Amino acid sequence: MRVVCSAQKPEKQPEFTKRELMLNSVNVGVLASLFNWGAVARPNTLGVQSYGPSIKTLGLCPPTPNCISTAEEINDGDHYVPAWTYNPEDGRGRKGPISREQAMAELAEVVGSIKPDKFEPKIVKQTADYLYAEFQSPTFGFIDDVEFYFPPGDRSVVEYRSASRIGESDGNINRKRIKAIRQALEKKGWATTGY
Repeated sequence: MRVVCSAQKPEKQPEFTKRELMLNSVNVGVLASLFNWGAVARPNTLGVQSYGPSIKTLGLCPPTPNCISTAEEINDGDHYVPAWTYNPEDGRGRKGPISREQAMAELAEVVGSIKPDKFEPKIVKQTADYLYAEFQSPTFGFIDDVEFYFPPGDRSVVEYRSASRIGESDGNINRKRIKAIRQALEKKGWATTGY
């Protein structure tokens, strides 16, 4: 405890100019923004896209390697991935097929609980034919957008897209995540279409 005698002058507090105050405030703002760096706005290209009167599918990928999609051309190995079926012909499709509603429930259960590389899942939107989830990284809060689409018809097919919101490289996390989801769904009877 410090006692100030009336004979002593109190210590003068340092004065800051407006410029110094602003510079110090900016440093605090920069530090604060670093801890929320990955939390950028949700892209407006999410959802089912229309590529003509009869072609509806999930969005294509940007040229960066941090995205994969079933909507890409098969000759684009950086971005293309094959679709899935929840009623494979050599599995439960022949023995005891499930409905689209049951398949959506299985998908939502897996997506909502899987945490590859400790990315935290959050289902943001779910309809009868579309599921959208955000996966947030434990470091810096980077968010990846993951979508699934059940196209119309009776083919039991599910399309998907997984993309990082920012950056160029993703350390292959989008492929790892989709692989983990696919493997969990295979245990329930799903399979990959194509190669």
